[in-house]
Amino acid sequence: MKVYKILIPVILLIWACGPAEKEPYTFKVSDMDKHMEILASDEFEGRMPFSRGEEKTIKYLEDQFKLYGLDPGNGDSYYQDVPLASITSTAAPTMTVSSSSESVTLEGLKDYVIWTQRVEEVSFEETEIIFVGFGIIAPEYGWDDYKNIDVEGKIVMMLVNDPGFGTEDSGFFKGNTMTYYGRWTYKYEEAIRQGALGVLIVHNTIPAGYGFNVVQNRWNAEQLYLDDREEDNYKLGFEGWVTLPTANKLFEMAGMNEREMLAKARKADFQAVSMGLNASSSLTVEAKYDVSKNVIAKIDGSTRPNEYIIYTAHWDHLGIGTPDETGDSIYNGAFDNASGTAALLALAKGFSESERPERSIVFLAVTAEEQGLWGSLYYALNPIYPKERTVGNINMDGVNPYGSMKDVSVIGQGQSEMEDLLEVELKKVGRYSSPDPTPTAGYYFRSDHFSFAKVGIPALYFGNGLDHVEGGVEYGRKKEDEYIQLYYHKPSDGYDPETWDFSGAVDDVQLLYSIGMNLGNSEIWPSWKEGSEFKAIRDAYMKK
Repeated sequence: MKVYKILIPVILLIWACGPAEKEPYTFKVSDMDKHMEILASDEFEGRMPFSRGEEKTIKYLEDQFKLYGLDPGNGDSYYQDVPLASITSTAAPTMTVSSSSESVTLEGLKDYVIWTQRVEEVSFEETEIIFVGFGIIAPEYGWDDYKNIDVEGKIVMMLVNDPGFGTEDSGFFKGNTMTYYGRWTYKYEEAIRQGALGVLIVHNTIPAGYGFNVVQNRWNAEQLYLDDREEDNYKLGFEGWVTLPTANKLFEMAGMNEREMLAKARKADFQAVSMGLNASSSLTVEAKYDVSKNVIAKIDGSTRPNEYIIYTAHWDHLGIGTPDETGDSIYNGAFDNASGTAALLALAKGFSESERPERSIVFLAVTAEEQGLWGSLYYALNPIYPKERTVGNINMDGVNPYGSMKDVSVIGQGQSEMEDLLEVELKKVGRYSSPDPTPTAGYYFRSDHFSFAKVGIPALYFGNGLDHVEGGVEYGRKKEDEYIQLYYHKPSDGYDPETWDFSGAVDDVQLLYSIGMNLGNSEIWPSWKEGSEFKAIRDAYMKK
């Protein structure tokens, strides 16, 4: 296929000056609010995969795509099957940790949380605990936390985030911007490669980006994974977290100081060390297998229907779980992500009522994001539309409910030329982009655009911004902080038209539409920027 290699300044000039724009669709609050109200209602039971909530959700999405006149996105079907394994781990209520001189009993849920991907019972007795710093092997930084030590069959305890956090040195693991090495998914993956029995990540709210309550949601709860029964993959005996006070207690038992160990772990010559502690506990397991659904629709391009722009949002949330202090047990997920799904439907309506762009526009509502980005990962590994013909991905995960903002927060700023196309559209409406306000949280690795990035497809994801038109940055930051503290992954994340102001959501969806429409009518193939870890992946298969 032909790939247009255009320098960024030329891309922006072409984008800004042509082609002549048709009258754009103008979005309204009514394009989204009804969808949000329905998807976040108690009737949809928190939209957990494999539940009645899933059945209602995917039927609703299919009906709306049909109503807007969109074609099925998978042959003659609006669905893509996503085979998943549902694993419920029931952990013993306690874990015993002993040294040569003392023993302590840790309380499950309060002091630690563990679960397993194995489908048989897991039991460990007097298993050695090794402190492995950040649990990272990063050749480009000359870094190996597992050097000169064998952790096979043992428990590894490690720190959250990566060594750059708190250093203010952007050249050292990107400083306060989390790299993938700091993400818990990487830490488990590396421990698997090392043959460890189990992992305990030390939770710390600031470098983790969320409270311990978020990981507590995994205690003795159903969790979903891709169904890989046909593959011979090693799995950890358990994955888990310990609270910071619990970790400090264990360091003290081991004759270590937590601050001193953190300082040592931030140096490349750090050597993993046995803590002289042994742990005992167990988990029972119930596994079942089922198929969840991605929901997919499209509008064929007028002249180049075999070139695709894919909009994504995840339709799922956490279902019914632990009641909060009010007794509410339905995790409605209004912001996360009924709002993004509503925006996806609004965009489908907008494109359906516009003149068709030259390229095809695909609308993909994915499953099981909350459980590990499984729906988008499955699509990326089993694409309906070839990655070589996919121009880019635009992802929505939480759409601004706080009113109009002067800015948007670009997640993973500096990664791809999709950001430059956003800059042009922002300038047209007198807005600007700002960096991710919480780079330590690793949001670039926590939503569905990351699945596309991993296979090389340039992806764009931006957040609400902080610079509120009336309240300024202070007000915007206050609203962001309130969401994390009071609503994120809690039953309190409900649809509230009395306090939500959708004017900002309309502004942002208009931006998303303009980017997709103009890219759909251009010959531009955005690329990854120099220094991006995804550039080589894309370049390897995008040949002339």
